[in-house]
Amino acid sequence: MELINDALAKQKVVIVAGNCTVDYEGRAASKLTWGERVLMIKADGSVLLHRRSGYEPVNWQPPQCRFRVSIEDGKLLTVLATRQKPNESLRLVFDEVAVAMALALDDKGEFAMHVTEEQMKRAILIEPSLVEPGLKLISEETKMGDSGFTDVYAEDASGRLVVIEIKRTPASRDAALQLNRYVMTLRKRVNRPVRGILAAPELKSGTSVMLAKLGYDFKAVSPERCFQILKPRTDTRLSEFL
Repeated sequence: MELINDALAKQKVVIVAGNCTVDYEGRAASKLTWGERVLMIKADGSVLLHRRSGYEPVNWQPPQCRFRVSIEDGKLLTVLATRQKPNESLRLVFDEVAVAMALALDDKGEFAMHVTEEQMKRAILIEPSLVEPGLKLISEETKMGDSGFTDVYAEDASGRLVVIEIKRTPASRDAALQLNRYVMTLRKRVNRPVRGILAAPELKSGTSVMLAKLGYDFKAVSPERCFQILKPRTDTRLSEFL
């Protein structure tokens, strides 16, 4: 009990394997009778209970649970996880514990959801409507002087030129400024209206305000959707869809 309470206080990952029962009350109600299972409590307060087979947990709770750990009847380890919104509780009772451990995991690795930034660009080249209906591709990686290369250069349904900057992770204000440099360079070259679009899964705090001040658009592009587009096409050249 002390190991679990100490680990929870220090926001460590807790793993307990043993014979337990589980009762859930909240949006519904369920009971799982005695059996040997693995309980995992993560640093963010989320809870997962796994059976001996299958990749999905049989019971789970999202982050920010509150916990109460106690010993009942002198021998039963009880773990109670509760939430207030919605009001629900998950109660686990162990009569035998085979393994109990606490892990201070250090994990600062970057997670790439399905696709890289380059693959997101490739998916947009295949299906420009991911960004906006009516887009017609002109080229990719167009050089904009000393500013660098645009990801995608296109024309919208109204005939305006469009510079698209793609980010796989939430886009920052630096990405908005990078887009602005490309657009301003192109506006000096052509006598046509030029738009700027920042395409990313989402925006970091403050980026939407900067985009609005610069007069550019944000288009939410899902890495998962890009993956679905790329999946059936293993070797597509740009020349096939330009």
